Amino acid sequence: MDRTHILTHFRPELEEPILVAGLPGIGNIGKIVAGLLIEASRAELFAELYSPTFPDHALISKDGVCRPPRYEFYASKAGRNLIVLTGDSQPPLEDIPAHYEVCGDVLDFVTQLGCNSIITLGGAPSPHAKKEIFVAGTSRKRAKEFVGKKATIYKGGRIVGAAGLLLGLARKRGLKGLCLLGSTLSLTADRDAALRVYKLVRRVLETDAQEAP
Repeated sequence: MDRTHILTHFRPELEEPILVAGLPGIGNIGKIVAGLLIEASRAELFAELYSPTFPDHALISKDGVCRPPRYEFYASKAGRNLIVLTGDSQPPLEDIPAHYEVCGDVLDFVTQLGCNSIITLGGAPSPHAKKEIFVAGTSRKRAKEFVGKKATIYKGGRIVGAAGLLLGLARKRGLKGLCLLGSTLSLTADRDAALRVYKLVRRVLETDAQEAP
């Protein structure tokens, strides 16, 4: 395997789905929220992304079966149609071309399924124990929609990893996008921060469902 490859198990029939991307990162907030969404919406795994840019190790199941790291795409038609993206890891931060390749392939894939809107999830390191959620968007209007709903405009300068790059590339493609970042003191799993972000994500999805034609 010399480049990113997506293995599709089946093509879900979705109507203008929203991509919700929650991958490992600061506080593991994105991955935790994605897992909660998958469980709550009974989303079904329909595709897997493999890349030679992922870490060079195998993951071992409880049955002793190994597999390489991957991203997973889940589809849900429970309420607002969703594609939930999660995974085992991201390419190394210093491998910038790898991040562009993988994020570009993700957006190529989901737009082929009718997706024109994305939400990315992550954590924001904070030196204070404030329980904040920060928001950034592909437009000023999009970002301000959720200010006052337990969210504050993010002015941190940059969002690293897929949570930021997917959003930036989505804007270049003319897609609507939103990033929600839970403030955290921890670099390890912060379930409390993830639960706060999860509750806001549900509100965002409910709002989008009401506005959908």
